[in-house]
Amino acid sequence: MPKAESDKMMAEYGAFTQGIQKSGHYLGGNALQPTSAATTVRVRQGKVGTTDGPFAETKEQLAGYYLVEARDLNDAIQVASKIPSARLGGIEVRPVMEFNQA
Repeated sequence: MPKAESDKMMAEYGAFTQGIQKSGHYLGGNALQPTSAATTVRVRQGKVGTTDGPFAETKEQLAGYYLVEARDLNDAIQVASKIPSARLGGIEVRPVMEFNQA
């Protein structure tokens, strides 16, 4: 992506983040380093092994995440639809797994 487009996209991300913070949806989030910075960890027969790179070969990658509070799936979809890169790729919406702890 040319620098001018990248700068515009980053400004849109800043505005999006401020918007979901003001709306009360935002709980947290972070950008992630590219897959070239990934390390995959596996434990086999009690031994820890690591390999450089992502777990799976893929054309798409997770660039970051937002943790949001949404009323329901439709609310989450509305929030996700405003993420700037939804115009270029896909945004995955996934509920957080909740565990009951006694």
